Amino acid sequence: MGDKKRIAITRPTQRSKAAMEIIDEFGAEAVIRPTLELKLRNSDSLKHLVSEAENLDWLIITSVTSIESIFKFYPDFLHKLSSKCKIATIGHKTAEVAIDNQLPIDLIPEDYTAEGLLEAFESIDLNNKIVGIPRTYSARTLLPDELEKRGAKVILAESYKSGMPEDVSLIEKLIDEILNEEIDGIIFTSPLTVSNLFEVANEDDWDKIAQKMSDPILTVSIGPITARILENYGVSYICPEVYTVKDMLELMFEKFNSE
Repeated sequence: MGDKKRIAITRPTQRSKAAMEIIDEFGAEAVIRPTLELKLRNSDSLKHLVSEAENLDWLIITSVTSIESIFKFYPDFLHKLSSKCKIATIGHKTAEVAIDNQLPIDLIPEDYTAEGLLEAFESIDLNNKIVGIPRTYSARTLLPDELEKRGAKVILAESYKSGMPEDVSLIEKLIDEILNEEIDGIIFTSPLTVSNLFEVANEDDWDKIAQKMSDPILTVSIGPITARILENYGVSYICPEVYTVKDMLELMFEKFNSE
């Protein structure tokens, strides 16, 4: 391999711009290999959530995609939302996009996970409070389940689908690049970005892929939930203390520079 590091981004294409720019700043080459596809959905459950907007006590937004979906299908959403409604987001990037759409943020947990958000809600009375959560149905059920245990009435709405890309040719290309050691690093930002990669791969190659992704390729997980899936497949990885793409890539190049 040449001196210029090749870093594979497994995020959906429309979510890869920031990572590409950071990789470029480090003088490396970004290799876009989405193992996940996002599709905005105006589902019946989202219609129901919007119809209840005036009654919401809390709106919990866990991704930028949910904001895009709401405002694509309901551009007048702000006018429907109750003035008493408080808004929580997981992560500063989601908060920034929310603010850009005139959604004021009341709560961002220090730990950018469902567990972190639940911890931040510990001192808040949720009994009989109506909580709206627009997201993908493929996400873990921990957040809505725990909020209901605390007495909240949760309205879960599917605002987008998160799944396998219809065209898996770039995943197949990535698998070849891993097996042939044609990339130096790879980042994973959600559990599905990992599991979809292995799902497309031949099961007989799983161990070999895991070995290559452990060494010589440097694998970075965005946080502990994604890390758990990497562990299940036997992949060694590193993980930043703050669960953002920027922190992932800074850690990756810090590691490269120390070698």
